[in-house]
Amino acid sequence: MSSKQARVPRPLKKAEFDIRFGTNQAKRGWQDLLATKRNAIVDAWDFLARNPSEESSTNHRLKGELATVSREGRSHDRWQYELPGGARIWFYIGGKTVHLIDAHTHHPNETK
Repeated sequence: MSSKQARVPRPLKKAEFDIRFGTNQAKRGWQDLLATKRNAIVDAWDFLARNPSEESSTNHRLKGELATVSREGRSHDRWQYELPGGARIWFYIGGKTVHLIDAHTHHPNETK
């Protein structure tokens, strides 16, 4: 592909969070969500890049056994972003990075 046809990556503002896949499942789930809920995923990306720790009706910490996730010897709050139709994105925040750890195309059984 010539450089004039190469895709331009979305730049981040200095105050925005970087979003990365924390698991292979999250990457596969994200691709499935892109195929079925593209507009909702774009809205989710914008929200997670700007204010992933803002509690709202669609974004909140998980509770009980799902409340935390351990990565590299550290414990992090596990968050859930809710998309229309029951789809969910689970993530944790480390510094200025949002780590996607699960992406569900439907309501996960663990939170029913």
